[in-house]
Amino acid sequence: MFTTFFHELKDAGVPVTVREYLTLLEAMDADLAGRRVEDFYYLSRATLVKDERNLDKFDRVFGHVFKGLELLHEDMLAEIPAEWLKKLAEKYLTEEEKAQLEAMDWDKLMETLKKRLAEQKARHQGGAKWIGTAGTSPFGAFGYHPEGIRIGQDESRHKRAVKVWDKREFRDLDDTVELGTRNIKLALRRLRKFARTGAPEELDLDGTIKETAQRGYLDLKLRPERRNAVKVLLFLDIGGSMDWHIKLCEELFSAAKTEFKHLEYFYFHNCLYERVWRDNRRRWQETTPTWDLLHTYPHDYKAIFVGDASMSPYELTVPGGSVEHMNEEPGAAWLERLTRTYPHAVWLNPVPAEQWEFTHSIRMVKQLFAGRMFPLTLEGLDGAMRELVR
Repeated sequence: MFTTFFHELKDAGVPVTVREYLTLLEAMDADLAGRRVEDFYYLSRATLVKDERNLDKFDRVFGHVFKGLELLHEDMLAEIPAEWLKKLAEKYLTEEEKAQLEAMDWDKLMETLKKRLAEQKARHQGGAKWIGTAGTSPFGAFGYHPEGIRIGQDESRHKRAVKVWDKREFRDLDDTVELGTRNIKLALRRLRKFARTGAPEELDLDGTIKETAQRGYLDLKLRPERRNAVKVLLFLDIGGSMDWHIKLCEELFSAAKTEFKHLEYFYFHNCLYERVWRDNRRRWQETTPTWDLLHTYPHDYKAIFVGDASMSPYELTVPGGSVEHMNEEPGAAWLERLTRTYPHAVWLNPVPAEQWEFTHSIRMVKQLFAGRMFPLTLEGLDGAMRELVR
C-alpha cells in the first residue's frame, strides 16, 4: 500500500523522493503516527510535501489510496466469536487440479442441474456430482468448477459462475454520502484566495538567489506568509431537530476552522433573529446583536448558514413567532437583511434534498436565499463553494 502511495504521488506530479519515502517508513516503524488515520495523514504530509502548492494533489492521492481507512477505529476493536469466522470447509485446488476439471456446455449444464434437482434428497459436501458445498461439482457453493452454477453463496470467489441461482438484492449507488472531515476540507478548498499579508517572516528563496547574484554577496530576502485571504461568516443552527445532525456539523465546523484563517462563527436556533451567540452554555447572558454583526464585518465576507431550516412557518413570517422568545421582527426580515449585506451567501442543509419539498419552511428559506440552498453532501458542498467564488 505504501509503495502504491509513493508511485501515485509521483504520477500526480508531487516531487517526492526515495529518501523522503524511507523517512516516512522510519517514522512509521517508530510508531509516530499511532493508530489514527488523521495522525498518519499529517505525518505523511509533513514528510512528503515540501511546497504548499502540492497540498491539493497530495490530498487527492491520499484520499484515493487510503479510502475507507477512516472507518477503522480503536473503539471498534472487539473479540469476534469464532463461529462468525468459520465456514463450511471451502475447497481450494492447485492450478493443476483445476485444469483437470472439465466444463460442460450450457445445454448439458442445465440438463444436468434439472436431473440433480430431481434425484438429490439430502445435503452433500465435498463431492464432484451433487448440489453441495466445498467440492468440485458444477452446482453449489464454496467449491470450484471452471463453469458452474452458484447456489447459496453470499459472494463470488473465482468469478467463474455462469449463473447465480439465488435472489440477490442490489442498491443504486449512493451519491449523497455524508462527509468525513478530510473530504470536507477538500471541498472547502475551492473557496481559496491566496494573498501574502502580515510581517515578512518567510524566506523568499527566489528573491534571495536573485539579489545575491546581483550584489555578489548573500542578501536574504523575506516575505509575508502566503495565506488563504477569504473571510467567512459561519452561522450554525443548534438544538432541536439539529441534534440528529450533530456529528456531521461537527465535522464541517472542524474542517472550516482548519481551512479558513479569517473565520467568524455564531450560533442561532431555527432562524436568525435579533441576536446570535458563540457559547451555547451562556447563550442567554453573552449574545451579539445581529445589527452589530452586520455593521462589524464588511460585505466582502462569505456567509455560510448550516441548518435544517425545519421550523414553524410562523418563525419566518410573524413577529413573536420564535419558539423561544417574543421576537419583534419575523425571521425572514433578518435573513433578507443579511443576504443584502453579504451577497455571497449560501445555506447548507443536512436534510436530504429530495425531502425539501415536504417542509414548508425549507421552501421558504430556499426562496429567501434565491435558491442558494445546497444539501450537506460532498456534491452539495462542492456546489456551494462554486457559488461563493462567483
